[in-house]
Amino acid sequence: MEKAEPEAPHVLILPIPAQGHLKPMLKLAELLSYASFQITFLNTEYFHHTFLSSIDIHAFSRRFPKFQFVTIPDGIPPDSPRPGKSIAHSLISLTDAAKPAVVEVLVSLRSKSGRPPTCIIADGIMSSAAVAAGEEFGIPVLAFRTYSACCTWTYFHLSNLIEGGEVPLPDKDMDKLVTCIPGLENVLRRRDLPSFCRLEKADDHLLYDFFIAQASAMRRASALILNTFEQLETPFISKLASIFSKIYTIGPLHCLSNVDDPTALASTKSIFWQEEKGCLTWLDSHPSKSVVFVSFGSVVTFTLDQMLEFWHGLVNSGKPFLWVIRSNAIIGEDDPRKILEDLKDNTKGKGSIVSWAPQEEVLAHPAVGAFLTHSGWNSTLESIYAGVPMICWPLFVDQYVNSRCVSHVWRVGFDMKDSCHRSIVEKMVRDVIEMKNEEIMKSMEEISKQAQESVKESGPSYCNLDKMIQDIMSVNLENINRRD
Repeated sequence: MEKAEPEAPHVLILPIPAQGHLKPMLKLAELLSYASFQITFLNTEYFHHTFLSSIDIHAFSRRFPKFQFVTIPDGIPPDSPRPGKSIAHSLISLTDAAKPAVVEVLVSLRSKSGRPPTCIIADGIMSSAAVAAGEEFGIPVLAFRTYSACCTWTYFHLSNLIEGGEVPLPDKDMDKLVTCIPGLENVLRRRDLPSFCRLEKADDHLLYDFFIAQASAMRRASALILNTFEQLETPFISKLASIFSKIYTIGPLHCLSNVDDPTALASTKSIFWQEEKGCLTWLDSHPSKSVVFVSFGSVVTFTLDQMLEFWHGLVNSGKPFLWVIRSNAIIGEDDPRKILEDLKDNTKGKGSIVSWAPQEEVLAHPAVGAFLTHSGWNSTLESIYAGVPMICWPLFVDQYVNSRCVSHVWRVGFDMKDSCHRSIVEKMVRDVIEMKNEEIMKSMEEISKQAQESVKESGPSYCNLDKMIQDIMSVNLENINRRD
């Protein structure tokens, strides 16, 4: 009698319900599905409905018959806006609600199949909930940090900032180097620390303590997954190896694929915003590397004054620009939609404004020569892979660290944090588009090539994904043998 095929590994995926976190987590889940893994993807009830509207769920189910979505509460009343009272309160509510919810899901999965999942892959921000549940059920937890290795290392040393007297940040000397984070003594200034280190509001204190707690819990994970590539962040990956015995660097994840047609994956689609594909046609009419692409992501908001400074700087540069402005991006105004329409009218002949764009395709377009960005990690990696130099204007959490690395570690762009004066915008746009800084162009060309090589079939990131798959399969086989 032929021996039956062993049961496929079953992975429970626990993301944070934000586009910058969901997309890489979903991409990894899909890649594991192509390795014949069974996937249970946890999402909050509120965001799951939004998510379903962005993909063809029937086509998705046909492609991945072993993939199931399960919803959990986020701790916020159904009729309240997301995020709730604040980012800090939303994250705390979510992780508090997730702890019993994950246990309940694990009990249900075990009762249905007779065994718990092989492992849990959790967003690093969900470490406390995931690790607690994993320890209760004897399931290994792999922490997936959707930030850079440098930022992850920084988060493990947040308590050092208090002990070193750097936090709360003083009102002056913001350009003073921070010397209490090993390996970053000559890199990070006070103004480059994560945004919650400024402790300007009570919520900042909550967020600071929250990230310290999650980093502490993450130390108990059995492995660390990073959306980065070895050549980009070797020093910090090596330092993180002092905390984790296993590290899988599998980035840039957005272009890593073990399938023939990666564009068929749901993770390549925008989750919360409808893309305006017509902007690609608009780009077709412009010369090579002549256009500035401007996008501040899915969360960042700005005042009318800030928006006008950017607009005047872009117009004064004389360079055509494609600018993504979400309808909810302008704050403090009674009628932001009217303001946006007026801005679009005044932009005609100078540039194009859209509500959302297919960012990976835009950055890959030959007409794009610069990226004015909020320095979110996904955007940073996408820009590096496409070889487009960056102008960074960070506003939130890890973006401050990323922008400093862009300008002073990898030297692939400029950092204009804490200012958006039109004269600075104008100068930086001209410097990048007119290729006045040879060091940036040379560094970007070299690093972009490394990123592209890393995800090829023989590249380190591709091999690391395969190693992670094999390791999970080994754990699964051990569990089967133990039961038998």
